[in-house]
Amino acid sequence: MNYRWKIQPQPHAVFVNKLAKDINCEPTHAKLLHQRGFDNFDKAKIFFRPTIDQLHNPFLMKDMDKAVARIAQAIENNEKIIVYGDYDVDGTTAVALMYLFLKDLFIQKGINHKYNLAFYIPDRYKEGYGISTAGIDFAKANNYKLIICLDCGIKSIDKIDYANTRGVDFIICDHHTVGDQIPNAIAVLDPKRKDCDYPYKELSGNGVGFKLCQALTQHFELAPNYLHSLMDLCAISIAADIVPITGENRVLAYFGMKLINEQPRAGIKAILDLSNVRKELSITDCVFLIGPRINAAGRIDTGNTAVKLLIASTSKEAQQYCVRINKNNTERQGLDKNITLEALQMLEDDPEINSKKSTVLFSATWHKGVVGIVASRLTEKYYRPTIVLTESNGMATGSARSVKDFDVYEAIAECSDLLDQFGGHKYAAGLTMPTSNVPKFITKFETVVNRSIKDHMLTPEIEIDCNINFSDITPKFLRILKQFAPFGPGNMNPIFKTKNVIAEGNTKIFKEVHLGLDVVQSDYKTSPIAAIGFNLIGRLELIKSKKPFEISYAIEENQYNGQRILQLSIKDIRAQD
Repeated sequence: MNYRWKIQPQPHAVFVNKLAKDINCEPTHAKLLHQRGFDNFDKAKIFFRPTIDQLHNPFLMKDMDKAVARIAQAIENNEKIIVYGDYDVDGTTAVALMYLFLKDLFIQKGINHKYNLAFYIPDRYKEGYGISTAGIDFAKANNYKLIICLDCGIKSIDKIDYANTRGVDFIICDHHTVGDQIPNAIAVLDPKRKDCDYPYKELSGNGVGFKLCQALTQHFELAPNYLHSLMDLCAISIAADIVPITGENRVLAYFGMKLINEQPRAGIKAILDLSNVRKELSITDCVFLIGPRINAAGRIDTGNTAVKLLIASTSKEAQQYCVRINKNNTERQGLDKNITLEALQMLEDDPEINSKKSTVLFSATWHKGVVGIVASRLTEKYYRPTIVLTESNGMATGSARSVKDFDVYEAIAECSDLLDQFGGHKYAAGLTMPTSNVPKFITKFETVVNRSIKDHMLTPEIEIDCNINFSDITPKFLRILKQFAPFGPGNMNPIFKTKNVIAEGNTKIFKEVHLGLDVVQSDYKTSPIAAIGFNLIGRLELIKSKKPFEISYAIEENQYNGQRILQLSIKDIRAQD
């Protein structure tokens, strides 16, 4: 695949040198800080040293006072409460967080949590995404007067109206894009509400739930220690839901990752033990190691298993659920592989494939639990807005994934006349429609994308922070660079560019498409640096030519047998300018 290289705007040397002197760092670090908006000593201190005090007052969020008042009323009246959430990582971690917090609060208040508190994850196949009629009926039948809904609900207008007729109150904690109408719930917490002045808009669904717990902590004058112990669940949701790691999310991710690495809860430790992981974890590890296993429960079996794993109080209990989830994940991997191959073949058989700017595929036999993953795989391969649909309960349902800077949610919204329901974000969304509408939808969605997407968006972009030489990569340089973590959207692992690079020794090929090589810079005397280039087999001839080339890369540490080894993760290789 070809890539566009884009050099980020470079701050003026005068400002860079001043900041470097003020905080005793290399000019390159000062450049990176400026590019991220931390252009003076005080801002840099906030960035490098997150504190709990940086979290905003939760009562700044619209309807927070109503939510707290209703929960306080439920506790005073000894009412039964259900914690309800989506079946993905964000939803199940949010349910676990809220359940654990309320359980501790109930115990402190002398309330029987085993009777008064429950959690509910809708069945992906029988109930579908979001608030379900079955969930409301369950609450009514079992005398639950209040449902706290997490990571869904913002567009459940009809379902909330139905719940009101059944005498079941709702508090919605969501972070998805808000529609034209707000559900008629007791409280609707969503920082993306147009009438919400909350200063940080990018919380995960779990994060919105955390803010409610923070508000309850203040209201009941609880010690904050227990609340802080739940930040590991926030970190996992932030990583898996790919929300920006800026502002409050950076604080939650920073302290959450410390918990995961220093005091992992029983469920997380069970995942690590079963996966034989013995290293310090990063946000990336949460995305590719922890997240998929938690997700697999809701994709293959039931999201309830994931919640039970996360709230397990003993290693024995956690091990039991982890074994089940690991089996789900193995099954998920097989389905993912087979359906991806089928989808790729469908695209290869399409004579118009190269003229299209979107991909929409439908097969009634595909497993609903993995269509989102398959959409991601196809987006990586063909790099264009992609929707993968299957049939469930007589309807076509599926997931959408997008490319950088293209709002797939808005594109889907333009096709809403063909849809039963839809929701999501700029880069990922879900949708449902009558199967008879699929051909019309494919045509209309392509028309919308073709009209609105820019040609450059269809080529993946590598954003390069700045140029450096290998001689700049000193122990001090690496020590400060590590403090930029946790990395993610809004604070990506810096990408550097280096020229006059040559490979020493033999270049290794892994799994037919990946490269392993040792690199040096021809005009500097430095020791060879180990590097790996995923899916860069197409650059092998350039490397073998022995002519100097330039690389874009991130600097990483490869942890192996208890040792930390410097490694470059090469994003692309191209001929010297």
